[in-house]
Amino acid sequence: MSAVTAPPPAAFTRRRGALITDSLTMTWRLLRTALRIPDLLVFSTIQPVMFVLLFRYVFGGAIETGGIPYVQFLMPGIFVQTLAFNGAATGIGVADDMAKGIVDRFRTLPISPAAMFIGRAIADTIRSAFVLFIMVVVGVATGYRFHTTFVDLVAGVALMLFFSFCFSWIGIFIGLIVKSVEAASSGGFLWLFPLTFASSAFVPVSSMPSWLQTFAKYNPITLVVDAVRGWFDHDLQAALHINVATSALQSLCWLLGILLVFVPLCVRRFRKLSG
Repeated sequence: MSAVTAPPPAAFTRRRGALITDSLTMTWRLLRTALRIPDLLVFSTIQPVMFVLLFRYVFGGAIETGGIPYVQFLMPGIFVQTLAFNGAATGIGVADDMAKGIVDRFRTLPISPAAMFIGRAIADTIRSAFVLFIMVVVGVATGYRFHTTFVDLVAGVALMLFFSFCFSWIGIFIGLIVKSVEAASSGGFLWLFPLTFASSAFVPVSSMPSWLQTFAKYNPITLVVDAVRGWFDHDLQAALHINVATSALQSLCWLLGILLVFVPLCVRRFRKLSG
């Protein structure tokens, strides 16, 4: 019986280095494309700004938050909702690349399928960071105030950007399985609306019907929003009795689970399309 020799460690090192290099190359390509089409960034900020104005000045007075200024309750939910919706935009971008044959061209190149998607997820996370900054400015302009420490502020931003990165993979998968850009647009938002609105993003979970509260309580968007609320506003954390550590840990479990499921699904779907 002949012995099976394992690939030398240098081979794994080269493979890992190529994956990183290819991923960064894809990231740079997508960022350059976004810079050439500034309309995409403009329109991606209009919708969340409209949500802020709508909930802050139209619905805010009718939503009971126990004496807490509604803008303090609202803005973390808007931050997370904006990043979740950017995941749908990721799917639209992938579907558009598929329709234009860009993905077909990349199939002929000696790059890893994972690098294509990692680059897409990183680029869209960077874009999300820009949109998040705009939303923070809008929030402060409408009365939102941070009552936090630098460490907690960084923790909240880091969790939201990781959330954006993970949700991008759901968008990538949707972009790979649909047949058109229009379908990606519809399918990308179809599951996000119930997930976002059946959460603590805009109203307290306790105000919902009892049959919906269990779903809303363990909804990943609720967990991320609650953690961010507690980190960004310590007074709000005390008033709402938010256990930030528990919310953050449970949200990380959700996000890691999303990666474990959707990264292999995306790679498998791409290989099936290539086959």
